[in-house]
Amino acid sequence: MLPLVETDEQWDAVVPDESVMRPGVRELCARLGLAGAPLTRFADGSQPVYAVGDEHVLKLFPAAAAGDGVAEGRVLSHLHGRLPVPTPRVREFGAHENGWRYVLMSRLRGENLAHCWERVPRAHRERLVAEIGEALAVLHSLDAGPLEDALGPGDWGAFVDRQSVKAVEQQRAHALPDVWLEQIPDFLASVPLPRAPRRSLLHTEVMRQHFLVDPDGWRLTGLFDFEPAMIGDPAYDFVGVGLFVTGGNPELLGLLGKAYGKTFEPSVLLAYTLLHVYSNLPWYLRELGAPGRQTLPALAEAWFGLRS
Repeated sequence: MLPLVETDEQWDAVVPDESVMRPGVRELCARLGLAGAPLTRFADGSQPVYAVGDEHVLKLFPAAAAGDGVAEGRVLSHLHGRLPVPTPRVREFGAHENGWRYVLMSRLRGENLAHCWERVPRAHRERLVAEIGEALAVLHSLDAGPLEDALGPGDWGAFVDRQSVKAVEQQRAHALPDVWLEQIPDFLASVPLPRAPRRSLLHTEVMRQHFLVDPDGWRLTGLFDFEPAMIGDPAYDFVGVGLFVTGGNPELLGLLGKAYGKTFEPSVLLAYTLLHVYSNLPWYLRELGAPGRQTLPALAEAWFGLRS
């Protein structure tokens, strides 16, 4: 039986502990008609995820993250067969004991793009980022209305306001130096973000880590991890794109934007970087580096500018 997990302390005691998790997962698999199937836990991811045999993946969400389980199941069901890149097909999703939720889905094939990026030849990198741009364009064009009851944040303008109020404290908690912290309020006030944008379905964490590729020809074979999906401004999805797909490379970002059919102002993308639910500017600075001028406008150009 999977125990109740509602607090951080319970999470730390239960979720990493396979001696607790595995018997409960086996019990759930048996209930789902997969008794005796080999279980392999994936090392990555914020939630416990298991390969069940060769064909299935079981993703679990404790009570503390039950809403994410609803979102994952609903979004993947909505997306099946509608994007130019494969997404997992939902076999079953629902509630389990003690507040847990689960999504049983098909297993995608391929190698994680983040793990093999350094091996991808330049020409194939360019084609891959173009394919990602095309996939995002389709994702953002879909009618998100059927998911309104499962995904936030609802009022986009109110979401921007809430994130703006806590932006400095969020970055201070990550130990961002004062030279950057003191610029945040004026920078955010200077960037005109839409309060009622076109309401698009957003992945929100468009990163190499969430794409699979076939190394034989370097084609995209999968996009996954929709638990943090939202409905809102399409530009919000380009935070992950600029930081974790194109990695501050202006040529690659330009190619991706061309395939997507639109580019966004660097200041808008840095503003959304600061407002992102999981924003961690010190981490991004360590990964991508800072420009010579330690100003937020210079940082916006360095990470999200395009080279003509």
